[in-house]
Amino acid sequence: MARVLLSIGSNIDRERHIAAALDTLDSRFANVRFSSVYESEAVGFEGDSFYNLVVAIDTDLSVAALGHCLREIENANGRLRDGPRFSARTLDIDILTYDALAGVVDGVRLPRPEILHNAFVLLPLAQLAPDDIHPETGLSYSQLWQAYDQSRQKIWPVDFVWRGQQISRAEA
Repeated sequence: MARVLLSIGSNIDRERHIAAALDTLDSRFANVRFSSVYESEAVGFEGDSFYNLVVAIDTDLSVAALGHCLREIENANGRLRDGPRFSARTLDIDILTYDALAGVVDGVRLPRPEILHNAFVLLPLAQLAPDDIHPETGLSYSQLWQAYDQSRQKIWPVDFVWRGQQISRAEA
């Protein structure tokens, strides 16, 4: 069984779409774990702030089959694919890592390059899997976060309740 790390984001009806993604992932995959939920400003376009988190799952699906499954979840949550690359999203789910695979697998670049460039990916990843090693850099995600220029992008934890439990808390 492969251990996969996913990035989830939404800036349209954020609470509803993030909760729906968690519900679906929890019903379809084993050993679902997740980071806190973070809010960050839109990157690459002017728009509402995003909620982002990283989720770990265990799966027997191939990278291609998993990608197809994630697109179905996005589509079920109203994801439109005819707009610009950088635009508002009901739901965006990306495969960050699939075990320690590196390179292009089933048309998916692994590990996902955004890990090293976006605080909204790297911070929740460093929180959820601080000691995991990036397959290309050889550094842990906590080391990568410590070396990241944290002044580049604003990001902060938010209160988030899923299934009646508070899974994320804003800083006091």
